[in-house]
Amino acid sequence: MYAPRVIFSMLGALAVFAVATYWLSGSLTGTAIKTAICAVLLQAGYFGGVLYLVWKESRSRTTTRPAVKREEAEKLSVTPFKGSEPFNR
Repeated sequence: MYAPRVIFSMLGALAVFAVATYWLSGSLTGTAIKTAICAVLLQAGYFGGVLYLVWKESRSRTTTRPAVKREEAEKLSVTPFKGSEPFNR
């Protein structure tokens, strides 16, 4: 979900919603209030979508690569650098 594209799409949808609401009701204040409510609902939906994508990615990472236990993490060996650094001779 590319944020600028979502923002411009949301503004376009709000503009269409505002025009349609004004055309149906003829009330400028009612249109402003309903458009503000619609904007809040769109933002809540966007937040929910991003939250779902993060949850899905987190779930896929834990199922494909199980977490390393703390004891096993301490036992991992690290190979020393080889080559270009003068202090590793």
